[in-house]
Amino acid sequence: MAIQMFFVSFLVSLVLAIHGIHAVEYEVTNNAGNTPGGVIFNNEIGSDYSKETLISATDFIWSLFQQSTDADRKNVPKVSLFIDDTDEVAYASGNEIHVSARYINGFSGDVKTEITGVLYHESTHIWQWDGNGQNNPGALIEGIADYVRLKAGYVPSNWVQPGQGNSWDERSDVTARFLDYCNSLRNGFVAELNKKMRTDYNANFFNELLGKTVDQLWSDYKAQYAK
Repeated sequence: MAIQMFFVSFLVSLVLAIHGIHAVEYEVTNNAGNTPGGVIFNNEIGSDYSKETLISATDFIWSLFQQSTDADRKNVPKVSLFIDDTDEVAYASGNEIHVSARYINGFSGDVKTEITGVLYHESTHIWQWDGNGQNNPGALIEGIADYVRLKAGYVPSNWVQPGQGNSWDERSDVTARFLDYCNSLRNGFVAELNKKMRTDYNANFFNELLGKTVDQLWSDYKAQYAK
């Protein structure tokens, strides 16, 4: 019996280690259940699916960021998702993700796929390093979150196409496309960039990783699609 119990315990530990979620609890709360968007959330998306998506997004982000150990990651023991009756599409704060029931209600199209993409974006904000707010990396932080959404395969129809945009930090989808190009020059670039942003941010990180300034890289990117 002791051997059997040890084997079961070993298997449980192995499964948890493989999935990398043993230290994280996920919670979903619909605060807008009586609103049209809250009803749509319950009927077409649901708490169970949302929780599964948060788990999958976390695993995907850790893999994309090459964070294989707890030491590589933020210490976030719990991630909470709230569906609120607000106008703002979605935002992340601390360990919380807030999604607008009004946005859910007003979205025309596959709302389940759209909210899945939103959750991948906002989950990135939970786990990514933000440079401790040094040198205003806000545009890059949003761009990395959209890069994760891009690589996960949840690209909205209103995003720019590769090569479009006037500057690399014009808007988050432009930045995501640009980061995808940069990562094609050095596989793992975004993971390394995120790692560098653990304590601060400097635009010279692009030069350190790719040998060119971010403006030079943007010019190369634009030139590639101008052919």
